[in-house]
Amino acid sequence: MTPETTFVGFDAYRKVIDSGVDMVILTTPPNFRPQHLRYAVEAGKHVFIEKPVAVDPVGIRAILESVKIAKQKGLTLVAGTQMRRLSSNREIIKRIHDGAIGDITGGQCFRSGSGMRTWRSEEKVKKKEWTEMEYQIRRWLMWSWLSGDFVVEMHVHNLDVMNWIMNAHPVKCIGLGGRQARIGIEYGNIYDHISVEYEYPNDARVEYMGTQIDNYAYRSNQRVQGTKGSAELDFSKGVIKGQHAFSSDGKSSNPSVIQYQEMIDSIRQSKAINEGQQIAETTLTAIMGRMSAYTGQLVEWDWAMNESQLDLSPPKMEFGDLSNMEVAIPGQTTLF
Repeated sequence: MTPETTFVGFDAYRKVIDSGVDMVILTTPPNFRPQHLRYAVEAGKHVFIEKPVAVDPVGIRAILESVKIAKQKGLTLVAGTQMRRLSSNREIIKRIHDGAIGDITGGQCFRSGSGMRTWRSEEKVKKKEWTEMEYQIRRWLMWSWLSGDFVVEMHVHNLDVMNWIMNAHPVKCIGLGGRQARIGIEYGNIYDHISVEYEYPNDARVEYMGTQIDNYAYRSNQRVQGTKGSAELDFSKGVIKGQHAFSSDGKSSNPSVIQYQEMIDSIRQSKAINEGQQIAETTLTAIMGRMSAYTGQLVEWDWAMNESQLDLSPPKMEFGDLSNMEVAIPGQTTLF
């Protein structure tokens, strides 16, 4: 990297993409990914896009339009949902799809973690020379318009595994949540606990529970029950219980490396991979859960995908002042 190939500002992505590269890796805060993906695929670039791919339904619809463009141009579009490349997940979920636990009747998805209090600790307090826009971008993980909240930005991994298991996206959800342990302005306007009930097309219900609270008991796994057994997966192993019992310890190459290996191979072999729709659907799954938790309202998939006008972006993308980004209050925050 040289000064000539180092770019700063809201239009820096255009300069990078126009600099003669063959593929791009989109790892800026999630709010910016829809516009960055559109410019990249229109420029004919292969793309690795980190999860999540948007923070609101308006962004999801923009992503899906770009997915179509990528398909038309034969471009590879790989998502950063590396748990789809963990050998134990692949082994267990193939067996689930082959009928090892029968018809799925329900499941649980749980992820707890720390309160992220040390994340960019040197930037917790806004410096005088920073505008509010710069401060929030530096603390992007803590602002829902930039990150989507923790259920969208991080727990999208777990929800992606559930959609993969169910081989579908949910049709509706209802959630609840709030912030009690992480309430200072340095933690923006996101929640620290969210729970959501997702209903899938076969009437199976999946209960998601997530936290970012220090000293909360750690757990991160997915479990489903079927008519012939059950299956449980975490980020290192998987187990099937029942008449088709099976276990996998997940010992394989790093899935974070495999995702790039498979991407590069697809480009070299001219066998395009396009994971755009699946990551868009998983991202919307997480967004719906947050929308319901923020408002206290039931959210249906078709409405969120096709009708919701929610766009969390500020009116102007420029360094300067920002209007107050309030903390959502269920029962008072409007669903739109």
